[in-house]
Amino acid sequence: MTSTLPSLPLFEAISRHDPNSIAVVHCLSGRTFTYGELLPDVARTRDRLHEAAGKPDIRGERIAFLVENSYDYVVTLLAILAARAIALPLSPPFPPAELQYILSHSEALLLLHSPRYASKAKEVIVTPNPPSNPEPHPHPKVLELPKHLGGEAGSPRETVTLSGDTDSEGAGMMLYTSGTTNRPKGVLLPETALTAQCHSLIDAWKYTPEDRLLHVLPLHHIHGTVNALLTPLFAGSSIEFTFPFNADSLWWRFATPFLAKPLMNGTLNHVPNGDLEPSSPRAEEKYKHMSTAPITFFTVVPTVYTRLLLTHQSLPADLAKASRIAISPKHMRVSISGSAALPTPVKRAWKDLSHGNVLLERYGMTEVGMALSCGLDYTDRVDGSVGWPLPGVEARLVDPETNQIIAEGQETDENGRERQGEIQLRGKNVFREYWRNPDATAKEFVSDNKTEGKWFKTGDVAVRRPVDSAGHGVSGDWAKGPMYFILGRQSADIIKSGGEKVSALEVEREILSLPQVAEAAVLAVPSGKWGQKVGAVIVLSELYKDNGWKPMEMRRALRDKLANYKIPQVLRVVQSIPRNAMGKVNKKTLVQAVFKDDFSGDEM
Repeated sequence: MTSTLPSLPLFEAISRHDPNSIAVVHCLSGRTFTYGELLPDVARTRDRLHEAAGKPDIRGERIAFLVENSYDYVVTLLAILAARAIALPLSPPFPPAELQYILSHSEALLLLHSPRYASKAKEVIVTPNPPSNPEPHPHPKVLELPKHLGGEAGSPRETVTLSGDTDSEGAGMMLYTSGTTNRPKGVLLPETALTAQCHSLIDAWKYTPEDRLLHVLPLHHIHGTVNALLTPLFAGSSIEFTFPFNADSLWWRFATPFLAKPLMNGTLNHVPNGDLEPSSPRAEEKYKHMSTAPITFFTVVPTVYTRLLLTHQSLPADLAKASRIAISPKHMRVSISGSAALPTPVKRAWKDLSHGNVLLERYGMTEVGMALSCGLDYTDRVDGSVGWPLPGVEARLVDPETNQIIAEGQETDENGRERQGEIQLRGKNVFREYWRNPDATAKEFVSDNKTEGKWFKTGDVAVRRPVDSAGHGVSGDWAKGPMYFILGRQSADIIKSGGEKVSALEVEREILSLPQVAEAAVLAVPSGKWGQKVGAVIVLSELYKDNGWKPMEMRRALRDKLANYKIPQVLRVVQSIPRNAMGKVNKKTLVQAVFKDDFSGDEM
């Protein structure tokens, strides 16, 4: 039997990969799926979508799905693209009301789910349409997709041909923003934007068929879907899923290829952080199917690196030694940190632990994928910088108060002070629209009266700075010139205090370098005297939790690190700082919760 799929660039790439090479691995079960299995499974699932929809053409329709991080997720996503529809991945932990809002707002035609999320899908469907939606959309039809178990070794494979039809109009993915200020918006990324994003990353980060990427990220965010799934599929890499994140399991996975066989049979007798005793039958049963292929590619958020650093301290000596070998430059080709600012102490601690592996920082967002990145060469990974525009991406800085473009070579004013500007981006990687919201779409784009297209206004403020040791094209022609340093969100991270502009991210980096601090968030606190004052919310490190920390102690510790106007005027010590799945802090919510009593008057 022969099936046909459209000639989308992703399917063309997959069809050229070695059919016997591994596409997806499930970490704990050890189940593997090859590239030769992938397109036939995609074709069959695409046909099920047409059958469920009751029509052979669902081009441009929104198809929502609740599927765990697995081969089934990959097949579902690709099947929707094969139908030239818009894939709408949903987050299973979201409450039913929030998922119902997304279904109603997107006007989804189908809600697909795996057997694991059958009850969740039913719960979402019976949840009433949100009253905020003036024209509630009919509930989508629900379809349960069967679980893929993988073909038997040596079994014949179905043939899939690619049609000559390269038209991808209608195909794409829609991700919903976090909705920190208003209801979440649907960001429509056409197939052409997804393809451009993947090609850009392959050019910059050099994914290859020899890479084994360990995937620990949520799959309703751009980081998990494009960086860690679609791009490796384009390149023919192997993707190994382990989710949700568990530090002990990750250390075991990193270390397994470098552990002597006897160590897996009872010589370890330490209980890592309350998980499983490595020498126990339960531990051996849990980890016995782990692959012995070294992990070469790892991309996560800063909080994952922080957690790994903390838990590594309590690993038994043999496991700790093997894991350090695993994450060293010799075996782990690239380790990437993104989706939130990377504290410099975390970057340095990971370098020390990994025998020299320097974390690569980059900058992106849902609307554009990845836009800026440091280079693969270690000289092009500068603390606090997110590098240069990636291949195929245009970037510029625009003064938010004067709307003047800050040209290269004009990064400082007549007084020698760095000029801050909003990052604006242009390229094939940029999203098409906010779904059914033309006003919001128009508001975020600006034209420069040229033919190359409009610029997307990111809302993020940065400076551009020459770095003598970097930017000489060692990592590629795209990695040249002055580097970008993110100061933060214009709406939340740029604090205007007494006529001065303070970068919350800069202050956070300095606070996190102090031994007293484990976590920090710097916020703009409304002030009648200063307009805004700098506030800090911190979690104390284990060594200092019993001693507490007073505002004057903080100020003394920062006196030699920051100008006086940048040092926080108010301080709150808390047990934890709430973060979303990607490690980001909703600062507008946090300032209301922590500093509400400080909105008028000034203590210092």
